Amino acid sequence: MAAPQDVHVRICNQEIVKFDLEVKALIQDIRDCSGPLSALTELNAKVKEKFQQLRYRIQELEQSAKEQDKESEKQLLLQEVENHKKQMLRKTTKESLAQTSSAITESLMGISRMMSQQVHQSEEAMQTLVNSSRTILDANEEFKSMSGTIQLGRKLITKYNRRELTDKLLIFLALALFLATVLYIVKKRLFPFL
Repeated sequence: MAAPQDVHVRICNQEIVKFDLEVKALIQDIRDCSGPLSALTELNAKVKEKFQQLRYRIQELEQSAKEQDKESEKQLLLQEVENHKKQMLRKTTKESLAQTSSAITESLMGISRMMSQQVHQSEEAMQTLVNSSRTILDANEEFKSMSGTIQLGRKLITKYNRRELTDKLLIFLALALFLATVLYIVKKRLFPFL
């Protein structure tokens, strides 16, 4: 029958291997993750949690190694603990790379959002310019037609002024003829001998 200490060591080793595999799988998931940012953040949180559990199990294994009665078993377990620590250190580097990757991804997504807003604003500005240009062209056409109308009005007024002058001249001549006729008639009636 195995000693309780040996059972504890075996369980710790099994859990370390289990957490190690889970961390590897999560790191692979992070590599394969194409977004959204929330999924990447969630995967990073899971990796951190698994690392905490892995550290705790390695510390337990180290404590069990120190409590071993046989020096050979103690050294063997401590060597195993060192190997686990080295592997965990390599994975910690991967985790920090994943976090850096996550931060870079977040920055790029922020830049992408800003660029999208700038493009949208540029499109709105372009649409405003197009509308303004169309309004200016319409106003220009209106001014051209108004200019034609004004020139026509000027010609009509000039014609009217000439006609008015002609009419006044004709009225003056008619009045002069009328007065001359009246004088002629009065002269013939009153002074027939002249």
